[in-house]
Amino acid sequence: MTFLTKVTSSREVQNAVYDYALPAGEGWMYELQPGQVLRMVDTEGNQAADTLFYDAENLDDHFSAITTISEQKNVYLTTGSKLRAESGKELLEIVADTVGRHDTLGGACSAQSNTVRYAHDKLSMHSCRDNFMLQLAKHGENFTKRDIAPNINFFMNVPVTPEGGLSFEDGISGAGHYVEMQAKCRTKVLISNCPQLNNPCSGYDPTTIRLLVWDQ
Repeated sequence: MTFLTKVTSSREVQNAVYDYALPAGEGWMYELQPGQVLRMVDTEGNQAADTLFYDAENLDDHFSAITTISEQKNVYLTTGSKLRAESGKELLEIVADTVGRHDTLGGACSAQSNTVRYAHDKLSMHSCRDNFMLQLAKHGENFTKRDIAPNINFFMNVPVTPEGGLSFEDGISGAGHYVEMQAKCRTKVLISNCPQLNNPCSGYDPTTIRLLVWDQ
């Protein structure tokens, strides 16, 4: 089941309270307050932003792809999707989206998966899992590897094949396309701006994503 629901936003960049260009291959962690809106912009197009969310009041309760998919009965995300924690709590809602479909199944690249998918000599390449662990360690909340759950891949195109498998394909996003989501509670956002050079998720050329926050 798929859908493409493209909805633009009326929010003006000059009114944002936060504006940051996250370089390709780097990580980012930020706490959103209830009602705040985060926009992620695919600056040059065809990038992939691996993302996790945590309930700031209960860090053990992180984003759950299974709960989110089950509640909306769709494996893809777009405008109107409610991003839920393992407890079922609504963390955020996507309120605007100019891409129309985002992946919940492809997961985050790691040193180990790079060797399995591509070649053993890719073991030393940087990965999203490395970025996640570094950011969790930097923010000193006693996070461990167990706190890395199956993530969302914003802007990434991972179609489900008729046989039930996954196919990593060229992106459907473009330069300047964005997804916007509103926090329903205090929510920690963890992003790895994917450094992947081995498959089309970043067009073999990872680029920046722009992160903007509005108070409402």
